[in-house]
Amino acid sequence: MSSTTLWYASQATGIVSLVMFSAVMVLGALVRRRAKLPGLPRFGTLGLHRSISLLALVFLSIHILTAVADSYVSISLLDVVLAFTSAYRPLWLGLGTVAFDLLVAVVLTSVLRRRIGHRAWRAVHWLAYAMWPVAVVHGFTLGAGDGRTMHGWALALTGGCVLAVLGSVAYRSAGPRREATPAGLVAAHRTAPVRPTSETARSAGTPDHRRLAASSAGRTHKEA
Repeated sequence: MSSTTLWYASQATGIVSLVMFSAVMVLGALVRRRAKLPGLPRFGTLGLHRSISLLALVFLSIHILTAVADSYVSISLLDVVLAFTSAYRPLWLGLGTVAFDLLVAVVLTSVLRRRIGHRAWRAVHWLAYAMWPVAVVHGFTLGAGDGRTMHGWALALTGGCVLAVLGSVAYRSAGPRREATPAGLVAAHRTAPVRPTSETARSAGTPDHRRLAASSAGRTHKEA
């Protein structure tokens, strides 16, 4: 494959990855707020979030491999995982490496979620909010400054992704900090004090049953 073909493939898959990861961020905010998309149930929003995440990883892998194979610049596989070591624009390429490393951490902890626990997984999952802006800066600086300039539509698309993600972050931040979850509801139900009813009091012979019986007898006497 020619260098030009690889460059276009790398740029195209990079833009698609940005759009998909932006969609993942937006859907993540909707899942957190227990919102749903029109025509989809709430669990459908969660399934769409997972599916787009996996598809975004595929396009990101193609983006990285075509960038490494492109002979126009010198990028090694080591530069993909070790930030700021590349001879080619080390700062801006290094930001892409940082974003990729953060993404790997999020993916691995998601795979090991049951073993490491929900709290640890949640702490690492917040790295996605750091990964996304770093990836945007990486794509903008390299795409617009490597001698083969970024098209205006790509810049507009990047701007649209930024606005969408900022809006979703604002939407998520506007919600309550503590949300009711099925597990929380079950725990609250188990720990809440239970007031015995007349049937349960009668079977247990509790003082509540005697008070209920006395109250009923008093009302009958007054009516008589």
